[in-house]
Amino acid sequence: MKQFILKYTPEFLLELGKRLKKNQRRKQLHDQQLAQKGISKQKLINDFNKIGIKKDDSVLVHSSLSKIGFVDGGAETVVNALFECVGENGTLLFPTFSASGRNKTYLEQNPYFDRKNTPSQMGIITEYFRKLNDVFRSFHPTDSVCAKGRLAEYYTNSHFGQLTPYNEYSPFRKLCLMNGKILMLGTTLNGACTNLHTLEDAVDFKFPVYDNKIFEVEMIDEKGNKSIMKTKVHNPEYSAKRNCDALKPMFEKEGLLIKGSIGEAQSMLIDANKMLEVMMKNYNERGITMYTPFGS
Repeated sequence: MKQFILKYTPEFLLELGKRLKKNQRRKQLHDQQLAQKGISKQKLINDFNKIGIKKDDSVLVHSSLSKIGFVDGGAETVVNALFECVGENGTLLFPTFSASGRNKTYLEQNPYFDRKNTPSQMGIITEYFRKLNDVFRSFHPTDSVCAKGRLAEYYTNSHFGQLTPYNEYSPFRKLCLMNGKILMLGTTLNGACTNLHTLEDAVDFKFPVYDNKIFEVEMIDEKGNKSIMKTKVHNPEYSAKRNCDALKPMFEKEGLLIKGSIGEAQSMLIDANKMLEVMMKNYNERGITMYTPFGS
């Protein structure tokens, strides 16, 4: 039903609904602040531990600060709590994608990427994290990832020059290789789980999910040096067919997705490698993908 509504509701009505929802949430957060009912760092640490984040973990975090509730100290508190959970030998990763909408539309209008200065459009927490000291950012025009911690350089050092963003040289696939975790912090599979795309680059994928056009993007590194990188982006027509949340029952049945609450945010912790293995198995045996979640 939700997919039907999204498909046939006029765009301006969808945008109006989003704005009304955001305004209502802002008021709720303001009221929490006035009532001094903010969420503390220790509360976050307890919730992160409860959902399954442990010392030495590598965790890719897709986040919505507003969904957590009013947090004392905001994004800084969330990041500090996560670092305390993974410890000095752990690594945190955040998506710092350049586009707030479709990558194809973005590159048609902005065919360049500045590793140091292009902001993240993935929320307040990601932009705070991007600006921290000792953060590594993968050199990719649409799907860059920032990382900090013991394995930060490893995760981010080979994204440049890859024609597709999710192959074995990407931070997303490397997270699988290192048995990392994905934290959906107040976010859904539909809206945020980039690692679902690792399937598309791991097999001979039968659907034309990539657009025919190959973009040539001007890349500017942290020293100001310029180069050109070729990249593919998703076909918007096929992107509209996604129904990622319909995969949740399969993932829960396989024991790779754990649900829990972080503050007020309904959240999920996912085993990245097991998710890829399950997706590959079910694709090969039953034709299941985010585009065909009930098989083909």
